[in-house]
Parts: sequence; C-alpha cells; structure tokens
Amino acid sequence: MVFGTSFPAGVLTVTLHEAKDLKSEDLFGKNDPYVEMWLDDDYKQRSSEVSNSNNPVWNETFTFNITEGSSDKKLYLKVLDKDLVGSDKIGDAKVDLKDIVLGGGEFNEWVKLPAKLGLSSHGEILLTIQFAAN
Repeated sequence: MVFGTSFPAGVLTVTLHEAKDLKSEDLFGKNDPYVEMWLDDDYKQRSSEVSNSNNPVWNETFTFNITEGSSDKKLYLKVLDKDLVGSDKIGDAKVDLKDIVLGGGEFNEWVKLPAKLGLSSHGEILLTIQFAAN
C-alpha cells in the first residue's frame, strides 16, 4: 500500500453549530429542522429538532470511530424537517474527510445544501470537524 492513501484509525468529532436560510418545506410557518449524519449507512446519528426555525442553532457534538483503511471516506449530512407524519428533506451534502484526516487539520466551514441541479441553495450548515488518530 502506498503511504498516504490509507486513513489511520481514530475518532472523528463533528460539531453541528447552526444552519442559516433553510428552505421552507412547510406551507405555513417555518421548519422544525434536524440533521442526520453518517459515514456509512450502518451507523447514523441524529441531532435534536429545533422547533419553528429556518436558522436553527444546535451546538451538538457527535463522534464517529474510524477504522484504518480506505481514504475515500465522506461525512454525509441530511437536513430534514420534522412533520406530524414523517419528515421532508430540506437538503443534503457531503464533506470529503481526506484532507481533515490525512492533513491533520480542522474543518470549520459553512457547508451549502445545494438544490437538485446545484443552481440554488437550500441553506447552509456550520460544522467543525476534527480528527484524532488513536
């Protein structure tokens, strides 16, 4: 294996700070947004819901254990609007973890939730992502 192409084992810490300008999915009122995040489908984590806000503040932290291996890992994010029955998707995004994990850097950025064709935005979420090797 070529050096630098494999992720070391460690812990990924993701802090979900806030969102802004979320697209309203409801005809009346504002969203009741929450965020699902995962590295693979087997282990999804979910934030709390913020009632009646298109600019919610969570300030919640999640941790993911990363096993040593392939460097094509991404953090998947889906922002949803909780309704009485089910949930509507507001938007989704993904963050490539390669530079964060292999570069030892910290990611602290607004992540856009692009519309279907990427022509407009369904809002943005502010994340801090850190990686600590075991």
